[in-house]
Amino acid sequence: RLPERADGAGLALAQDQPAGAATALARGAVSASLATFPTLATARLRLLPLEVADAPALHAMTDDPRIIEAIDFLSHPFTEADAAALLAGRGDGRDRFIGIWRGARMVGVVGAHLHEPAEIEIGYWIAAACHGQGYATEAATAVIARLRRDFPDRALIAECRPDNRASWRVLEKLGFRPTGEAGSRPGRARLALSSP
Repeated sequence: RLPERADGAGLALAQDQPAGAATALARGAVSASLATFPTLATARLRLLPLEVADAPALHAMTDDPRIIEAIDFLSHPFTEADAAALLAGRGDGRDRFIGIWRGARMVGVVGAHLHEPAEIEIGYWIAAACHGQGYATEAATAVIARLRRDFPDRALIAECRPDNRASWRVLEKLGFRPTGEAGSRPGRARLALSSP
């Protein structure tokens, strides 16, 4: 059973999403947006697009110095209000945070960010107590497959600090390769997903 949101609303599975939404996006009938990113499932995980109502769970999982120090856009300390602001975003559908749930517990997040002219950046973080269990690879694999389906003409990129060996290994497993360029954030290298 999927976890309930704090607002009491049930969570829908991918097959319950509006018919044709992804197809319309892929055909360009609607401007590029991640606002309708669906719920996904893997063998062990549920991947649920996060809403402002999920701020308490995001805060509880993320307010850890090991996570906050690794992700430059997270404030320190990371409060519930910060979590709500992050999830509210700019309201333009260009950024989407997808919760990684194992049972009723959020164990991580995958972020997807539309960049112009034709890129999508992905990133992720996993609760420190859940490192080494393959959650980042499993969740990001599912998100990447959906992004490739919905946005076939966009390149997938990531940024990572070269000294973050665990995250770098995850990106390599996913098929990302260094481009030789610096990332847009300090101390990060840019990686691009190889063609399938």
